[in-house]
Amino acid sequence: MSQKQALSPEVIEEITRAAVQAAMEFQEKKKQKQQKEKRDWRLRNTKLLLKHYRSFVSHVEGAREQVTAMDYADAMESLYTDELALESIKRSRQRTIVMVKFVRKMIGVYQAMCEASGQQEDLRRYHIVHELYISEKKQTVEELAEFHNIEPRTVYNDVKNAVKTLSVLVFGVDGIEFN
Repeated sequence: MSQKQALSPEVIEEITRAAVQAAMEFQEKKKQKQQKEKRDWRLRNTKLLLKHYRSFVSHVEGAREQVTAMDYADAMESLYTDELALESIKRSRQRTIVMVKFVRKMIGVYQAMCEASGQQEDLRRYHIVHELYISEKKQTVEELAEFHNIEPRTVYNDVKNAVKTLSVLVFGVDGIEFN
């Protein structure tokens, strides 16, 4: 014959406390993972906007279309999708006009921030991003490294750091990485 032993209230309380703690830790890790994924796609979208900026400008060159507030809102909302659908942006000239104006404005804000900082490193980062993605004549990583007398790896690091800052400008508080 087997005898069943009842758990004492203290043991039940300890088991409950451990289970609640484990559940809370699991939820926190899940939340952190979601926030990281959200930041990652925003960084990726910022990089895509920069990478394809010249093609967007070419697409809307000469366009004199009026952009309504609704067009602007729709275009800005498309930044917050999981994937920045480059083809859908290109299909919509008005949305592309809005994107180009917005990116120009944020690049201008970034330039002002870099100039106001007085740090040579910040000015170099702006120059590198501008020459790689914005200016009419694209320069290579090697050309920029030689011009600034730095290693190509430093150029890539400067781009990475600039994209982080630009993501905050483009996406606001959602672009910030909280530790």
